[in-house]
Amino acid sequence: MAVRPPELLIVGAGGFARETAAAVRAVNEAAPGTVGGTGGPGPAGAEGDPVEPGAAFRLLGFLDDNPALHGTQRAGLTILGGLSMVDDFTDAVVVVCVGNPRDYSARARVVDRLALPTRRYASVVHPSASVGAGCALGPGTVLLAHTVLTADVSVGAHVSVMPHAVLTHDDLVGDFVTIASGVRLGGGVRLDPGAYVGAGALIREGVRIGAGALIGMGSVVLRDVPAQEVWAGNPARRLRARQAGTEVFANMGSG
Repeated sequence: MAVRPPELLIVGAGGFARETAAAVRAVNEAAPGTVGGTGGPGPAGAEGDPVEPGAAFRLLGFLDDNPALHGTQRAGLTILGGLSMVDDFTDAVVVVCVGNPRDYSARARVVDRLALPTRRYASVVHPSASVGAGCALGPGTVLLAHTVLTADVSVGAHVSVMPHAVLTHDDLVGDFVTIASGVRLGGGVRLDPGAYVGAGALIREGVRIGAGALIGMGSVVLRDVPAQEVWAGNPARRLRARQAGTEVFANMGSG
């Protein structure tokens, strides 16, 4: 007897949310005939992707607080309503897919607002991603296509890892970090909570990026970056302090 896949809500309807939906569909296509995981059957008649035999998730749709989007479709899924609707789907698991370089603390604020128990958050790993021995992923984390975690990499909760990023041995990635496409982390790198590493950046082995810091695209980072600062260039240098908005990370990443 087939196990019913957990129903999944994606919070957000922007580019990252739609990329995550595509990753979930790829997971479903690659899934074996028996499904495990958390969650359970959702409300009868809920909209979303049909349940396919062996699917890992049943995509219900997006949640977004923009009322102009409600009832419309993106990436073949309906935007069901605002974030408060998460309370109407008590058995569904959730992944929060919001944030961009201009407001990369948004994901942490949304998770705080939803106040869901950890068991309600799903992690999504594209089937083309490579996750090596000893690696660990926190709840709500997303690994998109062709990401690589080589060995003994620890990734926290609600982390976004974009396509073709490479995380090597003993890297430690804190909660709410964003790693954009094509990033390369040397061994033993530490990304403190809420850090944002722009596309194509290279981080030297053993370097620490502080909580809420932003690394510009294409940067080559050779030394530690303090919390709440913006660095860019080759070699990367300090440009300025991070503007208001990342205070949520101020007390994270100490120690």
